[in-house]
Amino acid sequence: MARHRNVRGYNYDEDFEEDDLYGQSVEDDYCISPSTAAQFIYSRRDNPTAYAETLEEKYDYEAEHSNDCIPSHELTGAEKAKLDLCLDRMREVLGKSVPEKVMVEAVLSSKFDVQQALDSVLAQDNKQNKIKNEDAIIAGKATKGKVRDSQTNRIESDVVPKVTKMTVSGKRQTTGFEVPCVNAEENGHMPQKGLSAGDANVGVTEILPKPAFPPQTVQASEEPTLTPTSVKKSGKAKQQIDVKAELEKRQGGKHLLNLVVIGHVDAGKSTLMGHLLYLLGNVNKRTMHKYEQESKKAGKASFAYAWVLDETGEERERGVTMDVGMTKFETKTKVITLMDAPGHKDFIPNMITGAAMADVAILVVDASRGEFEAGFETGGQTREHGLLVRSLGVTQLAVAVNKMDQVNWQQERFQEIVSKLGQFLKQAGFKESDVAYIPTSGLGGENLVTRSQASELTKWYEGKCLLEQIDSFKPPQRSVEKPFRLCVSDVFKDQGSGFCVTGKIEAGYVQVGDRLLAMPPNETCTVKGIALHDEPVDWAAAGDHVILTLTGMDIIKINVACIFCCPKEPIKACTRFRARILIFNIEVPITKGFPVLLHFQTVSEPATIRRLLSVLHKSTGEVTKKKPKCLTKGQNALVELQTQRPVALELYKDFKELGRFMLRYSGSTIAAGVVTEIKE
Repeated sequence: MARHRNVRGYNYDEDFEEDDLYGQSVEDDYCISPSTAAQFIYSRRDNPTAYAETLEEKYDYEAEHSNDCIPSHELTGAEKAKLDLCLDRMREVLGKSVPEKVMVEAVLSSKFDVQQALDSVLAQDNKQNKIKNEDAIIAGKATKGKVRDSQTNRIESDVVPKVTKMTVSGKRQTTGFEVPCVNAEENGHMPQKGLSAGDANVGVTEILPKPAFPPQTVQASEEPTLTPTSVKKSGKAKQQIDVKAELEKRQGGKHLLNLVVIGHVDAGKSTLMGHLLYLLGNVNKRTMHKYEQESKKAGKASFAYAWVLDETGEERERGVTMDVGMTKFETKTKVITLMDAPGHKDFIPNMITGAAMADVAILVVDASRGEFEAGFETGGQTREHGLLVRSLGVTQLAVAVNKMDQVNWQQERFQEIVSKLGQFLKQAGFKESDVAYIPTSGLGGENLVTRSQASELTKWYEGKCLLEQIDSFKPPQRSVEKPFRLCVSDVFKDQGSGFCVTGKIEAGYVQVGDRLLAMPPNETCTVKGIALHDEPVDWAAAGDHVILTLTGMDIIKINVACIFCCPKEPIKACTRFRARILIFNIEVPITKGFPVLLHFQTVSEPATIRRLLSVLHKSTGEVTKKKPKCLTKGQNALVELQTQRPVALELYKDFKELGRFMLRYSGSTIAAGVVTEIKE
């Protein structure tokens, strides 16, 4: 019992000081004791005289220099608080355009009425502008029209911040007023035609009243207000030219290309691309030396280059890529977004996500004896990855025959691999002219950035190195003219207000301040910021991998696989749709009610094949059999699928990127398909 306090006769009053009240918590966020606060924190209430003296020194309104409107007596505590509040509200509206002394005089003369004080300040400013313009007219320095323009610009710069929007005309940039339009729509107050841009902005702000501008000011400022409205009504064709021109300027004439690296597990994908990035200078020597030392300590000395792309501790510990690693590098004519996809069969869904965002692909195969055969035969990922990327729209492929140094750069081994792969890739749908084979060594760095000088290779191979082949890929056509579409690949909370989503823009373009619609949640939000390759930008277009900072929506309602679109032309969300599918090599026939896993962009959703509508001819697409009882391997069929939850889809004929999907069952890909009809 000696350990316990004697609480029966304990005097609790000794624990608290005289100023404290029992049960009263400290108001400050940083939770300090009242005694510490009294010692170190300055309080205005403790020394009102000193604060009044400071206020007089700051604003210079002493009794002898004050006018009739300023009271000569000392301000009370309540009046000081009112004065500070009024000044804060006026600064929100006027900024730094008006001196503090003028604002203090206006507040005191209006007896702490914010609206009256703002009226007097704005009226005084208008009088000064009018006098200046009249002097300019008398002196003959400016014409009547120029005076009106200068007066309008001066008023606009004092009241409304200018926001330069992307041009729609295609000839010159137009400066519009973005803030009034957005705020007015949200609050339900639309600026009238008769009002100036300054009036529209003032009407939105609760504190600021409508200033009485002179008649000539209203007429002069009416034209800039109507100009953005007429521009917005112009056609979309002009808008396309503008965005494409801006894209060319931004990239310095270089084309954007999304590249995915695929292949069987342990084929050397991460090591190959990590060494390529190091040779290009994207990874400095200090970081590379650190990776080498750490990999040696972990007993994985040969994984040093792979650690450039495998950044997580679990990936480095297991020596296997698990998620899609993303980075950026440049060639002579291209800006490449590199995606390193996992090769292990357990992470095929992640690989599908990376392949769905790619334009071109590099298939890495292991040239070692037995290793190539293990990846290429049944159960290996070389075949499945090749089928997946072709089904997801990739038409250009570079085959990197890796680890050629382990077979002494033998031409016979290289030709053997090319003949086996060539026949399979042709069956998968690749054209021979769109497939290139390159012998490489990822660990040795041979034939990656420059052509290899190894005598064993140069005597029989005179083709391109890997970087030259990447540079020779043809850039795809971007759907900039179509409505905006972005598929979310990740969601996270930012330090500031709102939250962030990452993903690739599949179509259209987006600007800071745009309103977006999220489907299937059917929620709207506002774009607060855009980051491209971790650099803040004002806009982004189709093909860009971006981070959007959004406000006006709860982060709980957004998850991976949501699609952000233009509110005027939204994407359709459904649970039933019809599709044309191609059956791969399957052991179990597909029947009515067959359960599958639908993979679409970043979506992974359980689904059921509800109906088998017909079997189609592979080349012509004609119906060969209606209402089949089952589907077997190699067949082309029209089916109806139903998902458990709504998914946002597009028809393949309208949006090719958003109309493709894959079907998987028990850990293997069984079919690829395109959406032909959406059931509401």
